[in-house]
Amino acid sequence: MLRFLLTRLVATVPVLVTVGIVVFLILRLTPGDPAAVMAGNNATLEDIAKIRNDLGLDQSLFTQFGLWVKSLASGDLGYSYFYKLPVSQLIADRIGPTLSLASFTILLAVMVAVPLGTLAAWKHGSWLDKSLMGFSVLGFSVPVFVLAYCLIWLFSIKLNIFPVQGYKRIGEYGVAQWLLHLALPALTLSIVYVALIARVTRAAVSEALTEDYVRTARAKGLPEWKVLYSHGLANAAVPIVTVIGIGVALLIGGVVVTETVYAIPGLGQLTVDAVLARDFPIVQGVILLFSVTYVLINLLVDLSYLFFDPRIRY
Repeated sequence: MLRFLLTRLVATVPVLVTVGIVVFLILRLTPGDPAAVMAGNNATLEDIAKIRNDLGLDQSLFTQFGLWVKSLASGDLGYSYFYKLPVSQLIADRIGPTLSLASFTILLAVMVAVPLGTLAAWKHGSWLDKSLMGFSVLGFSVPVFVLAYCLIWLFSIKLNIFPVQGYKRIGEYGVAQWLLHLALPALTLSIVYVALIARVTRAAVSEALTEDYVRTARAKGLPEWKVLYSHGLANAAVPIVTVIGIGVALLIGGVVVTETVYAIPGLGQLTVDAVLARDFPIVQGVILLFSVTYVLINLLVDLSYLFFDPRIRY
């Protein structure tokens, strides 16, 4: 087990290095100059050149990359060009809303998708099963921002149940306001997630229910709910947990769009603002954070296989 953990942790190093190099090059090779954005429309070439020199953007790409890696090695993500603050401080200030939205979304999606997929597998070929398949196709087909505006129109404008935009911190406004402002964004983001998990759950449980041990359990007179839970769902847990981990990648991309639509001051909104302003240090820092999070979640998913299937050994 320890050897497996060390091997996986070491394997993450080239992944993160590759991500860092790709992000660094993409940001600097795409059109747009942070110095020109900061200087404004009325700036002269001399003003822009001075800003580029102050930011170190007039140095070669190799020099800039070397300085960035040197800062990372000391735990420094750099300073924002526009906020004039450490990137680590900006991330710490914005990570709360993002964690709240992501956690709420995952919890909501799993609580809805796993039972729904299990029921669809149990009632294979029924209207429930066919409805789930239709919902899965719809969930994957509709873009997140389109779904967000439709839900805003229905639940915020027409029914006046949820606020249109904004975020309330739980420490300042209490749990009720915190949940009220998170409910609609989490619902928006969870629909794609529910479609993915429910479909995989249905397929995995359907396969498990055709095994001999399920027929034996039913022949012994076990209640159907126990057959579904103890023999169907339990033996289908590995692919379900796997797709939950894979869905984190979808969640990371969806957070950026959702936070922008609902004006939530999280890492997604910070990333969009940084990209528009060509604030390289913020974009690099946030993407690295997302990459590390995704790698660690995949590691936890791999370790969870030992719990769900004791036959697996590392």
